Amino acid sequence: MLKAEGLNGGYGDVQILWDVSLEIGEGQITALVGANGMGKTTLIRTLAGALPAYSGRIVYRGEDITKTSQPKRATMGIMMVPEGRQLYSGLSVEDNLKMGAYVRRDREGIKADLEWIYAILPRLKERRKQLAGTLSGGEAQMCAVGRGLMASPRILLLDELSLGLAPVAVDGLIAVLKDIQEKKNIAVLLVDQDVQVALGIAEKGYVFVHGHVEFSGNSQELLNNPEIQKAYLGI
Repeated sequence: MLKAEGLNGGYGDVQILWDVSLEIGEGQITALVGANGMGKTTLIRTLAGALPAYSGRIVYRGEDITKTSQPKRATMGIMMVPEGRQLYSGLSVEDNLKMGAYVRRDREGIKADLEWIYAILPRLKERRKQLAGTLSGGEAQMCAVGRGLMASPRILLLDELSLGLAPVAVDGLIAVLKDIQEKKNIAVLLVDQDVQVALGIAEKGYVFVHGHVEFSGNSQELLNNPEIQKAYLGI
């Protein structure tokens, strides 16, 4: 569905990504894990179109989108949920959710998706008139995920889902990811420092080290890999 082929990128003269290749299948949850500062956010921003690639290719459903703008990628079905949520703190929860539908023109579909999000994330319905800046960390992450879903994506690029959240909040969000995968067939690229959380839900995983893919394969096989256990799980 979405492929990076020999991707190089970064910020200005500072190269962060080195010959990165990965693939996300249709309706599949894929994990991208690694320590902080390894380039995971740079990669996800490059895939979303927020950063230009230096070289290599990004292919979406057989089409080369390496030069395609971020708004155009959003209309094609590629949506990023950024690290740190980046909500509009002075707007209500509902207004933040509606901001996610800025690329859409189907009013009835937007209304239906808003009700669907309230059904799968009922806490947001309870808080819909509350200012986003007053939400707890878990609620804010729910709102960020909901905003991404309001774009009606075919693939959701999730950056640091579990960062700073209590385990119960993480469990709730993981249940939502499984639900949207199974019922909406939305593919997810889950980027996270928590190796066990990310690989535990994903079917396939990539371990990122210093801007390149160090390991890749079946998630359970990666979790059982002695090198990964020693480096990331303290086993």
